[in-house]
Amino acid sequence: MNRITKHIKKHKIKSAIIAVLLIAYYFCLPKQLFKDPTATVITSSNNELLGAQIAKDGQWRFPHNDSIPEKFKTCIVQFEDEYFYKHPGFNPISIFKALRDNLKSGAVKRGGSTITQQVIRLSRKGPSRTYLEKLKEIILATRLEFRASKNKILSYYSSHAPFGGNVVGLDAASWRYFNRNAHQLSWAESATLAVLPNAPSLIYPGKNQEKLLKKRDRLLKKLLENAIIDSLTYQLSVAEGLPQKPYPLPQIAPHLLQKVSQTNYGKHIKTTIDTKLQQRVNYIIKNHYNQLSQNEIYNAAVLVLDVKTRQVLAYVGNTPTDKAHQKDVDIIDKPRSTGSILKPFLYAAMLDAGDLLPHTLVTDVPTQFGSYNPENYNKTYDGAVPASKALSRSLNVPAVRMLQEFGLDRFHHYLKALQLKDLKYHANHYGLSLILGGAESNLWDLCKSYAALSSTLNHFSETSSEYFTNEFREPTFLASDKITFGNKTGDKTLFDAASIYLTYESLKEVNRPESDESWEFFDGSKQIAWKTGTSFGFRDAWAIGTTKDYVVGVWVGNADGEGRPGLVGVQTAAPILFDVFDLLPNSDWFPKPFDDMQAVDICKQSGHRAAPNCQTVEQKFIQVSGLKTKPCPYHILVHLDHNESFQVNTSCEDLSNIVHKSWFVLPPLMAYYYKTKNPFYKPLPKFRNDCLGAHTVSMAFIYPKENNNIFLPKDFDGKTNELVLKIAHSKPESTLFWYIDNTFIGSTKDIHDMAIIPKQGTHMITVVDEFGNEAKRRFEISK
Repeated sequence: MNRITKHIKKHKIKSAIIAVLLIAYYFCLPKQLFKDPTATVITSSNNELLGAQIAKDGQWRFPHNDSIPEKFKTCIVQFEDEYFYKHPGFNPISIFKALRDNLKSGAVKRGGSTITQQVIRLSRKGPSRTYLEKLKEIILATRLEFRASKNKILSYYSSHAPFGGNVVGLDAASWRYFNRNAHQLSWAESATLAVLPNAPSLIYPGKNQEKLLKKRDRLLKKLLENAIIDSLTYQLSVAEGLPQKPYPLPQIAPHLLQKVSQTNYGKHIKTTIDTKLQQRVNYIIKNHYNQLSQNEIYNAAVLVLDVKTRQVLAYVGNTPTDKAHQKDVDIIDKPRSTGSILKPFLYAAMLDAGDLLPHTLVTDVPTQFGSYNPENYNKTYDGAVPASKALSRSLNVPAVRMLQEFGLDRFHHYLKALQLKDLKYHANHYGLSLILGGAESNLWDLCKSYAALSSTLNHFSETSSEYFTNEFREPTFLASDKITFGNKTGDKTLFDAASIYLTYESLKEVNRPESDESWEFFDGSKQIAWKTGTSFGFRDAWAIGTTKDYVVGVWVGNADGEGRPGLVGVQTAAPILFDVFDLLPNSDWFPKPFDDMQAVDICKQSGHRAAPNCQTVEQKFIQVSGLKTKPCPYHILVHLDHNESFQVNTSCEDLSNIVHKSWFVLPPLMAYYYKTKNPFYKPLPKFRNDCLGAHTVSMAFIYPKENNNIFLPKDFDGKTNELVLKIAHSKPESTLFWYIDNTFIGSTKDIHDMAIIPKQGTHMITVVDEFGNEAKRRFEISK
């Protein structure tokens, strides 16, 4: 050490120069050799190429890949640099031979460059070939040999060598010239690509085939002579033809590629996509597009999620339509009117809050909320319908009435907790139309929500009846994402397990429209909880379904928002949904979450908790929160004569002859519509004429609705049509007296309809029955 120190002090200038040279040598090689833009590449879960987006400079240059196929590695070393694994970055013998030949010819005929030198040359964008430049290459090549392994240097070469045209790198060349992964290439194909970078501007597939063939076969011969391949492999290899023209790169998931490139441009991204499933879903969409386009419906999207991993298995952002119909638009994350697709969330919220039992009768009669007048799809009414049937049949009026009863702000809070990103406004902005499509959402968020509910049920059953704190997490299409659901907790995340299960039980029922058209595709053997939706004006058709293992979401419509007749969820989106589910393995149905349920006596007719007067009682498992719901209000105890033909009391019948019986009684307006769909509904018997005492009666307007603005049309002869007023009375045989603006206009008995032709303006209708009961209704006549 002392001798070195003394030597440095004695030769300060020389030592300083050496130190500067060493420092310069150390830093002469840039940290990042290649800064060229690269293509965005996505692969499937098993590393199959799904698609690529060309680099910004117009080159098919895939991101750097450290993995080099052994065949290509052998071929490139044998062809370009046989002593690659022995030299320090340059080959003195090759350089001497090149120098000798070039001096003899008076021109640069031979380069003598090693693979390492070629890597340096590629990184420096191929400057002119001069002896000074060659010296620089040698210095940089030795520096690269110190910094990188031989395999790393080969990977630099294979990733950045030119392969003709705008093809750069082995990975891109393999797909462009042979339509497969580089690791799947034969010896002949590997040899073909190994000789291409030698003169890529002169020889490449489709050009100078004879020269390319000779170069390839010479390399194959060398491999045979060096005992790298046997004679049979050699004979088979030289018999292989050359590629004639470049193949287009696969575009199996173009819209996912577009989505990935937004945040990972120029990177190689491994996704969670199942290639076979993606291709088959693409085929399904193509077939349905061919049918739908005949009705001028041009766009559709499908998303398939794995419930347990929350990974995207298939991502079809649009149909294979044309640019005029916006084929490049990815519909999956675009906001669209929800139609009825939010109804299951309201049903689950009411169950969860204890405001409803699964089969509780809900009101289905003509209803008006201010100027808002919701109607059912088929313009008819059931009077009263079990809540589960109202959901499975997607009845609009019960849904709106349930939302009003539950509370708009309250439901809006649940939707915000689902993290529906397109729900941007406060509850009053949407109003009660929120449940029928007044809000917007997207296929991604809706599928995410269904997956979260299904996963909640799965986890509740798999654990000791516990929940997870991060259940409503975002799905992922990135294979590198680590899926975590947070910590276990005894508290529900949003909906309790029982409410979700009971909602799914309802959605498992056939959600057919009011007619049975186009329903032959339904496969009853598959247990799927699913829901359709159709937006106002037939602009959006939805179908989303879930099993224990998968969620499938479908949207159909036109990207520009144009509505079309027949663009209905059950007719256009549902067939696609079931075609996709047919590709997926069957799943067992969700296990019943008994720890979150309790067996309770339920009134069979009303769906409420059984009251003492209920005639038929059955035991059902309900959500625990449902224990606070009120008992059945529709069964009352009535007193009848011995024939059960009339109601009586002790004023007209001896107590011993009176029959006491439970009777199912609905309010008049509900009963009016209920009996049209339920022929076995029996109204209360009349009171016998000789009985004294007031009997509670009630009546309600059927038409007009409160504050209706009515236009009276005219016939072809100019005669104004009459306005028909209707009222329902609990005792139809009663006489009703009708007044308009305090002016008597007539009376009715049995059938309570009154036809009038009122003047323009605001009017008040008053109806009084013979017992003195009164009903009023205000309306307005416009011209």
